[in-house]
Amino acid sequence: MHVQGTVKEDEFRGAAEATKRDIEATVGIKPDDEVLEIGCGVGRVGMVIAPLCKRWIGCDVSSNMLRHAAQRLSQHKNVSFIELSGFDLGPIADESVNLVYCTVVFMHLEEWDRFNYVLEAYRVLRPGGRVLIDNFNLCSDEGWSVFEQHRAYPPDQRPPQISKSSTPQEIETYLHRAGFESVKVQLSGAWVRGWGKK
Repeated sequence: MHVQGTVKEDEFRGAAEATKRDIEATVGIKPDDEVLEIGCGVGRVGMVIAPLCKRWIGCDVSSNMLRHAAQRLSQHKNVSFIELSGFDLGPIADESVNLVYCTVVFMHLEEWDRFNYVLEAYRVLRPGGRVLIDNFNLCSDEGWSVFEQHRAYPPDQRPPQISKSSTPQEIETYLHRAGFESVKVQLSGAWVRGWGKK
């Protein structure tokens, strides 16, 4: 419910399929890819990505989320799970994966931690590896509406999990500053996506 706003499995799966299409259309997924997801949660996206790649690694700060993800993806033999600190990809070896993606996660992070994960993605990617990140876009009408809804909370009543937006310039800057090349930014309704190559 907290991730997708629904408990209906078909809607959950539909959202995962939409994310898969976004990944395929931007950075692509190859059968020999070793893929790492930052903030995998209960494995919503991993469920549809794992069948397409050599290995899928789900990372999250929540051991409880990882337990749920392991149950949901138990039929896949090419998956593994790693608990993170919330600030880096410390357990992941340098230049060990081909693709890193992070979707619907930056809204829960401070700017410094967002950038640190982009730096860490660069570190763990092999040469030629790809990265994809997203967040809801402050500059879109839809994103501004979410911002205004959240601004309406009195400061002492804001929930701890309240979402924080990004701008297209922020996403693009993180990727360039981390060293990625062929950086692209795409606006899609409430969302901004950025991707690049190591």
